[in-house]
Amino acid sequence: MDGFKKRLSESVQLRLSVALSLTIVLVAALASVFAFFSALDEAHELQDDTLHQVAVLFDRQQMTLHYPRGQGPEGDDEESRVIIQYLADSKNAPANTDAALPLPLPTSLADGLSTVQVGGEAFRVLVRTTARGERIAVAQEVDARNKDARESAWRSLLPFLILFPVLLLVVGDLVRKLFRPIATLAAQIDQRAEQELHPIDEQHLPTEIRPFVVAINRLLARVAQSMDSQRRFVADAAHELRSPMTALSLQAERLAATDLPAPARERLQPLARGIERSRQLIDQLLSLAAVQFAGERPQTAVSVHAVYRRVLEDLLPLAERKQLDIGVEGVEDVQVMINEMDLFTLIKNLVDNAIRYTPAGGKIDLSVEPIQGSACLQIRDSGPGIALDEQARIFDPFYRSLGSGETGSGLGLSIVKAIAERIGARIELGYTDSLNHSGLCVSLWLKTAGH
Repeated sequence: MDGFKKRLSESVQLRLSVALSLTIVLVAALASVFAFFSALDEAHELQDDTLHQVAVLFDRQQMTLHYPRGQGPEGDDEESRVIIQYLADSKNAPANTDAALPLPLPTSLADGLSTVQVGGEAFRVLVRTTARGERIAVAQEVDARNKDARESAWRSLLPFLILFPVLLLVVGDLVRKLFRPIATLAAQIDQRAEQELHPIDEQHLPTEIRPFVVAINRLLARVAQSMDSQRRFVADAAHELRSPMTALSLQAERLAATDLPAPARERLQPLARGIERSRQLIDQLLSLAAVQFAGERPQTAVSVHAVYRRVLEDLLPLAERKQLDIGVEGVEDVQVMINEMDLFTLIKNLVDNAIRYTPAGGKIDLSVEPIQGSACLQIRDSGPGIALDEQARIFDPFYRSLGSGETGSGLGLSIVKAIAERIGARIELGYTDSLNHSGLCVSLWLKTAGH
């Protein structure tokens, strides 16, 4: 019960459904009571009218009465029968019961309708004076009349009993349909990617929801403006830092080319490596800002193997420095629909990450395979792999696996995620060796050309 109360307090749809249902129940109950008693009164009036019609028919036809002796005719319903007798014959009744005719009715009854007790039974009696001056009585048992009237009244409630549950179902379905635009709108907003901050279309929404949607659109506009400001700040800061870092790198190279004492040269090497890491970090920040700020880029059919070759040409010196066995598996090429620069940036960052975290003498394999209208690109290395509880975090900016000993910028996989979300690609992480839980296998699913 507490759970229902909580839902009732939190759900406008449920409150509306309950309120309408209770209103329908109340109105239906009042209408049923009114209809029942109206039908009951109408049935009694019809029964009284029947007595009147019998009396008029008897008078017009100038009938005569002969009281039956013994058993009545076969099929006669003693309770619902209509009795006709001369009122004056009431004093000749065989007993004060209704078992035989004539009934012992009071001879002093006035013309018209009245209810008379006969032998413990109530009778509805119509007394009429005929054209010949005879007073006749037309009578019927009250219990039989009431029974027929109640049955007629209950039958009048049958439409209410049928329409009431149907109306509740219709109201419930109507309320759900009225609130369906809200559920549809929520689903559309929930399916949006992080970068999709365009306004929500409010033209086809109910008037009551539009102020809420307008407020959401204003909030989205403010969030988009804030994100654009942050991106511009990162891009501008990285751009401003690039020139002095490049100058420092050149100065370090010139200084290394001069004759220096051994202690000075030993101190120069960490300085040069630090300058190089800073320069790479700035380049990665610029790349990340460019990827996040960029809109939709034109897509063309791109050869995966061609992009693999370009990436290997750029990163081969880094792989040779660690004596890594790196190459492309398979000879079957696949054409994918993507912007070529986006694919190059994706693969380069994934391969660069694999080179950094694969131990010296290890192996890195690149492959591509068409599967049901999609292309599965894989980069597998023989490194330590990534634990399952860390896989959800490695795409965060500046996050690096603990204990790896690597000093990368921590932005490569963030760039990969940003591009994948923008182009609608799917990324899956796994182990190269699933039995020993070692090695990282990154699978990238792209749409092939022609699909």
